[in-house]
Amino acid sequence: MRIYQPREELRPYVRYYWVLESDEPFSVLTFPIGCPQMIFHGRSPLFIPELSSRQDKFTISGQVNFPAHIASDGDTEMIVAVFYPHTIGMFIDTPPSAFYNQEISGYDIGNKQLNLLADRIFDCADSEKAISLIEQWLTARIIPSLNIKRIGTSLSALLRSPSTSVGNLAGIACLGKKQFGRLFSEYVGMNPKEYGRIARFQRALRMMQLGSRDYADIAYSNGYSDQSHFIRDFRQFSGMTPKQLTAYQTPYSDLYTVPV
Repeated sequence: MRIYQPREELRPYVRYYWVLESDEPFSVLTFPIGCPQMIFHGRSPLFIPELSSRQDKFTISGQVNFPAHIASDGDTEMIVAVFYPHTIGMFIDTPPSAFYNQEISGYDIGNKQLNLLADRIFDCADSEKAISLIEQWLTARIIPSLNIKRIGTSLSALLRSPSTSVGNLAGIACLGKKQFGRLFSEYVGMNPKEYGRIARFQRALRMMQLGSRDYADIAYSNGYSDQSHFIRDFRQFSGMTPKQLTAYQTPYSDLYTVPV
């Protein structure tokens, strides 16, 4: 897998791009990562057993609250743009709340310019050129707004401390609690309380990734009421207990790791 960093003007909105080409079949367990993605499949799309379906050739992946496997038949060539939790809606003119717990075809949201971009990507034989086309398209659609800034500021606080109350997050965003909840759900794709649980899970994963196996300390450090609460949440989002996951694969937090 190759990682590409976005150009400077896109860095507040796009976390990174990754490219994978593989002729080997594989199956990978994935978790809620807290970030929506645009996925372009140059060859065979991935199969998701939990949804009993394949991704579309051009897929938009929304916020999810469940673990899933992704499987390749050995004919994989994909380019993925990973966005910050609250920014993809600015580019596609569709609120992320519309594809909560879904992976939808990008062709189905009725954005003709986005469809043309996808067609150009599939006609492009070089992945770096394809990413350049994506970057040109995204850069032309940057429209900063006060609400994006407000939700972004509250998200930064939430990621630092996932147990921060919705009331405090609303205050950070300079919004009323009800208005904040509505805007957060619209921009991020799930409500702030649920997203806080995803962030807390990912933060725990990061501690495990860095070598911690003191689950009582992980629970305390991430605001869980006790170790049992941590294990229950962890099982919901990963399908396993922390100990089982560690035996199954190396823990890795997508949300709290910046790949290079």
